[in-house]
Amino acid sequence: MRQRIEAMRAAAALLAVTTGLSMAAWAQAPTLAEQLAAQYKLVKMGSDSSGTAVVEEGTLLEVKKGGILGVPYSDKTVLTTKYEDGTVHGPNVALTEARKRVFGHFSQTANQGQTTALVKKGDKVYPTKMEVNVDKDQVIMGIVECDTCNKTDPPTYNKANVVFQFAKGSLAKTSAGEVEDTIGQLLAISDTSADQGGGDQGGQQGGQQQGGQQGGGQQAQQQQEPQTVQMGMSPDQVIAALGKPDQQFNVGPKQIFVYKTAGVKVTFFGGKVVDVQ
Repeated sequence: MRQRIEAMRAAAALLAVTTGLSMAAWAQAPTLAEQLAAQYKLVKMGSDSSGTAVVEEGTLLEVKKGGILGVPYSDKTVLTTKYEDGTVHGPNVALTEARKRVFGHFSQTANQGQTTALVKKGDKVYPTKMEVNVDKDQVIMGIVECDTCNKTDPPTYNKANVVFQFAKGSLAKTSAGEVEDTIGQLLAISDTSADQGGGDQGGQQGGQQQGGQQGGGQQAQQQQEPQTVQMGMSPDQVIAALGKPDQQFNVGPKQIFVYKTAGVKVTFFGGKVVDVQ
């Protein structure tokens, strides 16, 4: 009887440990939506008697391909462009207007003909929303043009929705890094985003370059030795292995180290490595 009780206690202890580890692993695993939200900070827009304005900047993106069709931010409707298999599929404006007439949803400019404008390659935009629909294998990003960046005068802050369509049944198995790479084919994070954190970050980068030159001998010796970056490592551990990054992006709980020479991008979430590319 005593042996049976001891065996039951051991089994219960093992179950508790296993369950605890499983729950801890589950709690630490961010969802795709959470990882994308950390990567792409949404812009905050506002309006007053003078018109629409950017209240708080988001992650600055650069348009890599033409074909996105936008409407002024003041318009009640928004057009949707699909990006699939590397191709931009613009919205059917005529069909959109017909649907609005059938269902009674008219834009402010529908009676006169909706004002539209193509977002040009090289334009800068901010994300306004980020949604993940695993059932439809879609990632939906809303964007608005950065008129001050694009020197648009008078400002219109054209907006649009972009649907990134993935192969059927694939999105659930696609990593956040792979999704970001697909988004980057059309809307890449602008290099100037690194300067949005203020002068301190630029100073840190300058200090990193200067420090790299001063400590050249020791750092070069470290880089010659093969180093391994593993999942779960902290930023300090990665720096110890690879040295200080050439670029560093801090977006909420997400942090990205970019090593240009090695062609490596390390992504942290909650202070731990979640992706290496």
